[in-house]
Amino acid sequence: MRRNVFGQPVFIKRMLILLFGFFSWPRFNFFYKNRIEGAEVFRELQDRNVLIVSNHQTYFADVIFMFHVILSSLAGRPNNIKYPGFLFYPKHNIYFVAAEETMKRGLLPKIMRAGGAVTVKRTWRKDGQPARREVDPSDPGKVKKALEEGWVISFPQGTTSPWVPGRKGTAHLIKQTEAVVVPVVIDGFRRAFDKRGLVNKKKGVILTMRVKKPLEIDYQAPVEDILRQVMHSIEQSEDFLQVPET
Repeated sequence: MRRNVFGQPVFIKRMLILLFGFFSWPRFNFFYKNRIEGAEVFRELQDRNVLIVSNHQTYFADVIFMFHVILSSLAGRPNNIKYPGFLFYPKHNIYFVAAEETMKRGLLPKIMRAGGAVTVKRTWRKDGQPARREVDPSDPGKVKKALEEGWVISFPQGTTSPWVPGRKGTAHLIKQTEAVVVPVVIDGFRRAFDKRGLVNKKKGVILTMRVKKPLEIDYQAPVEDILRQVMHSIEQSEDFLQVPET
């Protein structure tokens, strides 16, 4: 049986994506409205070493919605997730970075972990409390391994709170791998769902996702400059502080 770089059977991962897709598809199309822009970008990308960076509003709903948008675009319907046929032909080499402690809480996160999560330990937080921990040397290696095989969705702020400074680890990763970086800006998820993104909080909310062109990055630039460019691209820099989130 074919396996990915983490030793997980590709067939099982495809089935998990199909399962999650069918359970979540009605939610995004019937309970909420969605507005997607720029998703045709995904059809123009190389198959590997692509880092998708985004702001973050819930633990899980953001990621699941992104999977829908990406797969629908690759199936020939960019900016439209109304037709669930794209779920039968999922791109299996898509991963997302998630906090290890978050992915251990409950059955659903554990299943999602097998469906594509690359788990890392938060160095600034533990069990919901501020903390200072050393970086686990294996964490950057896991993300690099995922990039070598495919695409990785990452949230540079590492939290669902808006306007939090980005983590330098993202910039270090970009500098070291010279990955193609695709910015995504999402909105509406915080109003639509609870913090975990599993419970509907307010129906009828418009879920928006704007996909921008890949960044033109100077990989020789200091990590501070790269991080500043990334945070500006996902509209979480100081330049956007005067613009209220909807």
